[in-house]
Amino acid sequence: MNKRAIAIIVALVVVVVGAVGAYAATRPSETSAAQGSAGTTSVTEDATAPDTGAAKPVDVASTPGAYVDYSDSAIADAQGRTFLFFHATWCPSCRAIEKDILASGVPAGITVIKVDYDSHQDLRQKYGVAQQTTFVEVDAAGNGLQNFLPTTDLRLQAVLDVML
Repeated sequence: MNKRAIAIIVALVVVVVGAVGAYAATRPSETSAAQGSAGTTSVTEDATAPDTGAAKPVDVASTPGAYVDYSDSAIADAQGRTFLFFHATWCPSCRAIEKDILASGVPAGITVIKVDYDSHQDLRQKYGVAQQTTFVEVDAAGNGLQNFLPTTDLRLQAVLDVML
């Protein structure tokens, strides 16, 4: 084969692999499909779960918004409604949302906890996260309440508009 034919074949392979990757990144996973077309799901609270009484009412309006890195105590220390943001440094969508968070800030009464997608496989499994850029709302005990995977509007406010 001549060099031109090889170059064309390589270019076609790159295009096909890119198209497959883009399709895989944008199509709903099995988890997302079960959540419905809006990409959200609500987990009903277990009425039989004991009330520990540990949660104290929080005046959400007076709680400043926060964007923090994940730690073992981050969920317990969070104030107001808490969202895990499964972030990967190599992900353009994650970087776009983080840029928006840093530029616009987090609204009062909201805590966004940045979870490294690559190093926290345990949390990905616990919350059913199959793709980076997923947001998971959790309660004070760390129970997952709802998931959302933004695909088009990569702003925190767009995520919160769906999840709140």
